[in-house]
Amino acid sequence: MATGTNIRTYFNGTWHDGDVYTMRAADHGAWLGTTVFDGARYFEGIHPDLEPHCARVNRSAEALMITPTVTTADMVEIAKEGLATYPKDAAVYIRPMYWALEGGDLGIVPKEGATGFAISLEEIPMAPETAATTLTTTRFRRPVMEDAVVNAKAGCLYPNNARMLAEARAKGYGNALVADALGNVAETSSANVFMVRDGEVFTPIANGCFLAGITRARHIANMRADGITVHETVLSFDDFRNAGEVFLSGNMMKVTPVSEFDGTKYDSGPMTRRVRELYWDWAHSNA
Repeated sequence: MATGTNIRTYFNGTWHDGDVYTMRAADHGAWLGTTVFDGARYFEGIHPDLEPHCARVNRSAEALMITPTVTTADMVEIAKEGLATYPKDAAVYIRPMYWALEGGDLGIVPKEGATGFAISLEEIPMAPETAATTLTTTRFRRPVMEDAVVNAKAGCLYPNNARMLAEARAKGYGNALVADALGNVAETSSANVFMVRDGEVFTPIANGCFLAGITRARHIANMRADGITVHETVLSFDDFRNAGEVFLSGNMMKVTPVSEFDGTKYDSGPMTRRVRELYWDWAHSNA
C-alpha cells in the first residue's frame, strides 16, 4: 500500500501512471532484501538538493554490492521529467531505488551488473510548521558497520527502525530517540536530531552507525553561515533532558519541532523557527 497519492513510476526506460509492478518473486531484492533507495522533495515548485540525493542512491547501491546503472545527472533529468507532470503547488516525494536481480556466489552475493532501477513519485503533503512530535527511549539500538550495511540507505535496515517506532507508538509517543552501540544518542527512528542549549546547537557526531543526512548537512551549513554555533559531538539522553529546544531534520518534512522527551517538555522556540526560515530561504534562492 502506497503512502501518498497521484503516483507515477519510472521503470524500464519510461514513465507510467500509477504504482506499477517492478520486482519479480525471484529477484534477489525480493527474497534477500538487496534494495536501496533515496528520497528527495518537490514543493512550492522547487526540488532542493535533488542531485545529492540521486548521487547518494548510487553510493548506497555500491555499498550493498549492487551495480548502479544510472548516472547522477541522468537520474536528475529523469526525475525532473516526471515532476513536470505535477502542478507547481504539489508536494511530491521523489524516491529513486535499485535492487539486485540475480545472485552470484551461492546466490547470496548480488551478481555484478544485474540491477533493477525505478523512480517512484507520489504526492505527500508537507507538514505544517507547527506540527510537532514527541520522543521516548527504545531498547533497540543502531547497528555498527560490523553488523549491518549502515553506510547505505538500504531497505534491510528499516525493520530495525520500524520496531523502534512501533515501541515508541505503543508507549504513546510519536518517535524514538535512539542510542548507538555505546549508549550515546545517534538519531531518531526516522530522522536526524538537534538540540539547543544556551543559544547554541548540538547534534550527534556522525560516527558511522547512522546516515548523517543531506538535509542535516544543509541545516548545519545554513546555521553556521547565519552565525549560529553548531557542535557535532557526543550527546547523552541527559543532554536532551536538559535542552531548551529539540528538533528533527529529515528530507520528508525538513524541520520537525519536538514538544516532549519522556516527560521533559519543550517549546517550539526561536532556534527551531530560525532553522526552518533559513532552509526555506536557501531552497528558494537556489532553485
